[in-house]
Amino acid sequence: MQAVMSTDEMMAFLTEVFPQVRDDFEVEEMDGVNTVVRLKVAERHLRPGGTVSGPAMFSLADVTAYVATMARIGKEALTVTTNCSLDFMRKPEAGKDLIARARLLKLGRTLSVTDILIYSEGGQEPVARASMTYAIPPGQA
Repeated sequence: MQAVMSTDEMMAFLTEVFPQVRDDFEVEEMDGVNTVVRLKVAERHLRPGGTVSGPAMFSLADVTAYVATMARIGKEALTVTTNCSLDFMRKPEAGKDLIARARLLKLGRTLSVTDILIYSEGGQEPVARASMTYAIPPGQA
């Protein structure tokens, strides 16, 4: 399946509906199945010890699953998270952005399911893994 909008259109949509996070994320790739989103790590994302906080990693997983879903159904701001499972596997590298690589596993009429692996930029091993389910408003998928 193909994405129904470009990465630039997606970034403009995210800026419109979630202006509070527009400076945090960058959609790097999306093809309708696979999605890559960057968390531009800043001091506000860090916890004591200089590593990226769990809430920041959750936000990255959540935004990535949202983008993966929007890439297929189009602009539907009221699509919402209904379930999340997040495993923190290793400490992210200090001073590096985080990269989420996602695969849309299922897109139904009312739900989408996305699997996400999060990496420190340039890293080979994931620092976290998430499974996210989104509820899609009726008539959107």
